[in-house]
Amino acid sequence: MPNIASILKAEISRVARKEVRAEIETLKKTSVAHRTSIAELRRQVDALEKELRRIAKGTTRPAKAPDSDGEASAGTKRRFSATRLAAHRAKVGLSAAIYGQLVGVSGQTIYHWEQGKARPRAAQLEHLASVRYLGAREIAERLATR
Repeated sequence: MPNIASILKAEISRVARKEVRAEIETLKKTSVAHRTSIAELRRQVDALEKELRRIAKGTTRPAKAPDSDGEASAGTKRRFSATRLAAHRAKVGLSAAIYGQLVGVSGQTIYHWEQGKARPRAAQLEHLASVRYLGAREIAERLATR
């Protein structure tokens, strides 16, 4: 015949496990809800940071656009290609130092731009764009006036 103490002990264990399981289930559900909420907040923060970076970049560009002399350049975004710069310099047959004089920078800066070690600023991109479409005669005239 079973001992009443062992039966009572087994019943208490069973009820305790049942209660603990119920509490753990609610904690698990709450934890999942919190994790979902945290993940959503992280996504929102990432989206807001991305939008902030986009807006910050957008506000710096238009502020410099009115300073440029060309009307066409005010509405377009300038792109830079190191290989195109090197090709144009080779095409017109100028040294980096002389090409730098045309753009308003040093010859070393031209080398760095061509090698991809540095990138020109917006104002320098405008100077590069103005030199880009010059032929050999126009370049000679500009160098003679300096």
